[in-house]
Amino acid sequence: MEGKRKTHHLVQSINRNKLTSELLPQKQTNKCSSLQERGIKNCAAQNLAKNFKKTSDVKRADAILRKRIKDGDLQAIFLLGQLYFEEGCYETAFEEFNKIKDTDFQALYQLGVMYYDGLGTKENPALGVEYMNRIINSEDPRAQHLKFAAYYNLGRASFEGFGSQQSDAEAERLWLLAADDGNPKASVKAQTILGLFYSRPESQDLQKAFFWHSEACGNGSLESQGVLGLLYLTGQGIRKDAQSAWNCLKEASSRGNVYAQGHLIAYFYSRKLYYNTVDLAQRVAEYDNIPQIAEETDCLPAYIAKGIAMAAFYYARCLQLGLGTQQNQVEARKYYCKAITMDRDLATDLHFQVIMERI
Repeated sequence: MEGKRKTHHLVQSINRNKLTSELLPQKQTNKCSSLQERGIKNCAAQNLAKNFKKTSDVKRADAILRKRIKDGDLQAIFLLGQLYFEEGCYETAFEEFNKIKDTDFQALYQLGVMYYDGLGTKENPALGVEYMNRIINSEDPRAQHLKFAAYYNLGRASFEGFGSQQSDAEAERLWLLAADDGNPKASVKAQTILGLFYSRPESQDLQKAFFWHSEACGNGSLESQGVLGLLYLTGQGIRKDAQSAWNCLKEASSRGNVYAQGHLIAYFYSRKLYYNTVDLAQRVAEYDNIPQIAEETDCLPAYIAKGIAMAAFYYARCLQLGLGTQQNQVEARKYYCKAITMDRDLATDLHFQVIMERI
């Protein structure tokens, strides 16, 4: 029982409704300078909707691409659709991709994502799955660089049971194909998801979880770097290594991984570094735009919420006891409530640890 409670935070099930599609892989030899040199940071679609027509760089890129299309450059149609897709103007992107879906696999891929997620068109998961299957079953060399990402998306569909029959076993099979034994050119998102998949109670294998998070972390996954720190800290799937845990949590936290920030706060508190605890917890507890954080960090919203919940709880505890900050019972109650709002199960478990005098 003690062991199960100890692993409670780590083995939370993946939220079936919160996985995101794999981004379109780009061929390194086939980039469009007009898109790459714009220097525009992608923003939320709702903000772009207000300012899109005022964005001179986007309008200039649009004009250049439309001239190329008029001159007979068919690839420019895809690039125009991608321009609008990246800026969150999905209806226009959908129109452009739809023109060339039978001749351009990248357009077909993007349409599959858009149909599955309901971006710029009515949600149609079955058609999204059909388009991804066309990519993985194609022998055309132009489809090869898309196959790992398509396998990931099909695994997502099987796991969620949207557009195909729900099957954890089939999702696992497809994600293993997408991950390609840790190949850095394969789907890094699939490598991370496999790490999370093998951490859940229904399919738990912590040695496999450690392996896949290690591979994904080595290939740049911010999500896996945070979880890897926790695995090292708790000795799950690998021998405990406090230094490696500290390095992973600190680096992931500095890169914006909110889940890692939550565990770093717990780490500070457990070592009675209360000023460090309050300094970080106070900032993280104020986060509230989870979708925006998920977009910027490519981390799962459920784990972002857990990180905020941990920060709010430990900040509330410091406020309640006057540890590292001035005692304030009113503010303490406020942040305890926020912890519950963000993740009731996690907050309940932390409260149990308080009762057991572990916190």
